[in-house]
Amino acid sequence: MDGHEAIDELLAEAGVDGLRLRGALALLSGGRWWTLADLVRETATSRRTIESLLRVLPLEHSGDRVRIPSDQVNRYNVWLDTDISGLGNPVAGMVPAHAETLERLETLIAGAPRGRHALDHVSATAETVLRRALLLGRRFWLPGARLLCVGDHDLTSLAVRMVHPEVEVAVADIDDRILEYIDAQDLGVRTRWADLRLGLPPSLRGWADLAITDPPYTPEGIGLFAARAAEGLRDRDQGRILVAYGASERTPMLALKVQKALFDLNLLHEAIYPHFNRYLGAEAIGSAADLYVLRPTTKTWPAIASRLDRLATAIYTQGPQSVESATAAPPDEAAVTAFGPDLLAGDWPRGLLPQVPRTRLATLLAKPYAADPERVAIAVPAGLEAALPRLLLATRARHVRVLTAGPVVDLPALAALLAPVYRLAAAPPEAGHVLDAVRLSPPDGGPDRVVRRIMDSAHGKAGNAWREALTETAGLTKRQARAAVEETAPWAVDATPLELPLHRLARMTAQIAAT
Repeated sequence: MDGHEAIDELLAEAGVDGLRLRGALALLSGGRWWTLADLVRETATSRRTIESLLRVLPLEHSGDRVRIPSDQVNRYNVWLDTDISGLGNPVAGMVPAHAETLERLETLIAGAPRGRHALDHVSATAETVLRRALLLGRRFWLPGARLLCVGDHDLTSLAVRMVHPEVEVAVADIDDRILEYIDAQDLGVRTRWADLRLGLPPSLRGWADLAITDPPYTPEGIGLFAARAAEGLRDRDQGRILVAYGASERTPMLALKVQKALFDLNLLHEAIYPHFNRYLGAEAIGSAADLYVLRPTTKTWPAIASRLDRLATAIYTQGPQSVESATAAPPDEAAVTAFGPDLLAGDWPRGLLPQVPRTRLATLLAKPYAADPERVAIAVPAGLEAALPRLLLATRARHVRVLTAGPVVDLPALAALLAPVYRLAAAPPEAGHVLDAVRLSPPDGGPDRVVRRIMDSAHGKAGNAWREALTETAGLTKRQARAAVEETAPWAVDATPLELPLHRLARMTAQIAAT
């Protein structure tokens, strides 16, 4: 079979979806050199499909770039509009007017912390996050509005604040590095730490008018992130949720499962913009994802409650918390039995210490435990390590034993962070992955006592505890203390210590000294 016949067969097999292949042919015939990654992203077509086309084309090469030779162009150039995503990009014409913002976003994305594969991080292009901001302004009335970014590795929050400074923007993310990076840009975005498997931060529940998320592309991940986004809405009638999701044109059943997860939440699909989002990677799905605009209905809220009641922590496509990962090994029963806990937190074997009360990690973070246990044992599975400092702050026990799936990463930094509250000690490696935290006596005075007061009130608003501690230790009136906190740390006014990013907690002593 010669090249022409092979191409004809490939196009025939593609049927009505062959527009993407014809678009790739037009691009390759235009005289420009193309890398495989750029061709995938430009056509929003999976890497496998583009590779099948390149295999049957007569190509010339320049390093890792290819094109159809000029003497063959007339045989392959099909004279198509190569932007096959035009129907899904209603704000394309607005982008040139924001060239300066686009350039700044490119710099910010290039300088952001590297993505973590275990969290399914793939960076969106700068133009994508700019177009998200532009679409919000084109579709919704934004003066006075609040936007919640449910996860924001893409830095959509910064784009929205640049284009629409009148919008209040908040980010809930599991990655403390991202939260610190966003804060460092000083664009007025409020940042909150959250492992969405364990809950949405209290200060962001019922807070937003709009929510946007680019979640893990599994039915479990999409369902969880969409449910948490809905929990963040204050306007249950007019609020909207924007969700990015992409799948290969080769896997329609996977896309159907994801859409079913959204339908199970009784979310109305108001619009789907095909291939609106483009990525620096994710070639298996064409480096592209659709943008869904979803509207809650009256049946959404009971569906969310049902969904969260049967929550699974495995939501990612890779890493220890992937949906296909092996069942985690149970915690070391001998280490916890010898400890003699008054409370077990986390997922423990059913037959272990049956007389000891139990609580879920999400419950421990959500509210103070009713009793005042002396000794608490916490099981932290692989993939939930970011919750460790928050889980330690959430318990009021005198002695906490934590059993982890692996060694605690950067134990000295964790010990320094929690030094106002705990003395930490890790067991020898041969004894398993065990961390003991013994609660210290409160300091007599000074900034350390204020920090201790705030951390001891982990479920309450940090601003309230800070203010009360200043009146007790610094001799300030309530009015003076309130003004000092609002001026020095406005980010602490309505947030609990459990939802504050780690860099906020780490710098608290110095900021308190400044008051």
